Amino acid sequence: MKAIDIVKISRSPERLKALDYINYMCKPFIEFHGDRLFADDPAVIGGIGQIDKHSVMIIAQQKDRNYGMPNPEGYRKVVRLAKYAEKFKLPLITLIDTPGAGCGIEAEERGQSTAIANCLLEFSRLKIPTLSIIIGEGGSGGALALSVTDEIWMLENSVYSILSPEGFASILWKDTNRKDQAAELMRMTSYHLMADGFINKIIPEDGGELYHVKNEILSFLEKVLPYTAEKNLKKRYEKYRKVLGR
Repeated sequence: MKAIDIVKISRSPERLKALDYINYMCKPFIEFHGDRLFADDPAVIGGIGQIDKHSVMIIAQQKDRNYGMPNPEGYRKVVRLAKYAEKFKLPLITLIDTPGAGCGIEAEERGQSTAIANCLLEFSRLKIPTLSIIIGEGGSGGALALSVTDEIWMLENSVYSILSPEGFASILWKDTNRKDQAAELMRMTSYHLMADGFINKIIPEDGGELYHVKNEILSFLEKVLPYTAEKNLKKRYEKYRKVLGR
């Protein structure tokens, strides 16, 4: 399958969305709202859920709300809930599905770039286990803001990249019709990113994605919950030094 075909699958309106996974995994799930500064961003869903015997903080992008493109208040809500998770020693799981951050004038006026940068900073120094899963489209800083985590996983037919193939082709060749070629060059599919050492796991899409994601998360929690805060930070630091040193 060509990379551009996987891009199209990752964007499909019929694809499972964050709430599908949350409602399947968590019994119960208690959602929190607002950034305590401006407003609540419905594109970002966050709250405490119980997955079997484990309580976790889940933060997710919901693709059918503003196309999953958070505004600054969404990213400030992310940081608020991440710090809440750290305070109460809850593992943090993020579900990523966005073409990128909200890019309107209002978002820039409210400090979009600063809000994203603050996410990167705070995620990098959390003392709790963290995991991100790209469940569809993982694009640009909108995805990166939620994925500076201990491990990054991808659904088999998801993508993760600095920008869209259309944007890449427009910048490099001034021709969006070359998006197919751009998608191949960008190595944005799960198999490319696994081969390049950027992600830790590929979850198969065989009709059992909900089951697979839940069970892989349970295995992850059993593995990392005994870790100390110092070990979490050390492993995260080593992971990104390795990635950045490529």
